[in-house]
Amino acid sequence: MKYISFGVPSYNSEAYLRNCVDSLLVGGEDVEIIIINDGSKDKTLDICKEYAAKYPTIVKYVDQENSGHGEGVNQGLAHATGLYYKVVDSDDHLYKDGYLELLETIKIHYRDDISPDLYLCNFVYDHVLDNTQFVSTYSKYMKPNSFNTWKNIKHMHFSKMILMHSLVYKTETLIKSCTILPKHCFYVDNYFSYKPLIYCKSIFYLDVNLYSYFIGRSDQSINKANFVKRYDQQLKVVNLMIDSIKYDDLVKLDKGLKYYLKHALNVINIVTVAFCTIGDGDLKKQWKVVNDYFASIKKRDPHMYRFLKFRSYYFFVLLVPFKSLKKKLINAFYDFECRKTKVG
Repeated sequence: MKYISFGVPSYNSEAYLRNCVDSLLVGGEDVEIIIINDGSKDKTLDICKEYAAKYPTIVKYVDQENSGHGEGVNQGLAHATGLYYKVVDSDDHLYKDGYLELLETIKIHYRDDISPDLYLCNFVYDHVLDNTQFVSTYSKYMKPNSFNTWKNIKHMHFSKMILMHSLVYKTETLIKSCTILPKHCFYVDNYFSYKPLIYCKSIFYLDVNLYSYFIGRSDQSINKANFVKRYDQQLKVVNLMIDSIKYDDLVKLDKGLKYYLKHALNVINIVTVAFCTIGDGDLKKQWKVVNDYFASIKKRDPHMYRFLKFRSYYFFVLLVPFKSLKKKLINAFYDFECRKTKVG
């Protein structure tokens, strides 16, 4: 039996794919590794074939036309046979000790017929530029090494969210959520870390460092210089999040889940405005994009519009008198949050 299926979206990954796959092979026959070659132009496909030939019962690959990270996640799930599904980016890896503990915990819960919808684990920002680390944990918000429900999960601070790197979804729960990520779009991890949570009733927080998130390369999607070019993709993702559940339905959910989803939307909303106003572009055009964004929400879901514009962090922006000052405030706050976790 395969307890975990790993989806590994890979584009031009020859420099680091082996390190990623080798870290996953530690799970042996208990796991399957699905490498998705996303139309790479280097030797990524050759590496996929090499591992599939060497480990035919563990590794398989999908060779697709270039469609983006989201379609890689989709294809990994479509080919997954494991009890759980975990996305691992090709330039990242798993820590051996945390990985083996997770695998053993999954086996015990499966044996006892108490498998949760979601495992949450810690992840580590491994910053390449200065060789420093920042560990992201959830121990302040939920009971470690225990089953949790949304009722007992505490409210999270602004800079704390449940991110893709920490998620290990039960495969059938993820499929049930019908979470299809868009093609040719960055920042889809926000959607992947949001919509399926509505279907997760039981959560087990395993307080181990599982995932190493390699950060600091200039070509990464979270690099601030790339925001200017890709703000439209962030808009696409946040609108998918907003449209996944109407505000009137959201507020009827269990208290803890309702608060978390509102928190996530609140954070992504202000981050989206930062994307749209960052850089040295035309100030008037930048704020037109922001105004069009809110106008579109108002048309689709007026109650969501009122929440995101007037009962969220964005409301403080409205109090600032000039567009140039609004922009400075948003970006200064965003830079501060990035420095806290060394993301930027």
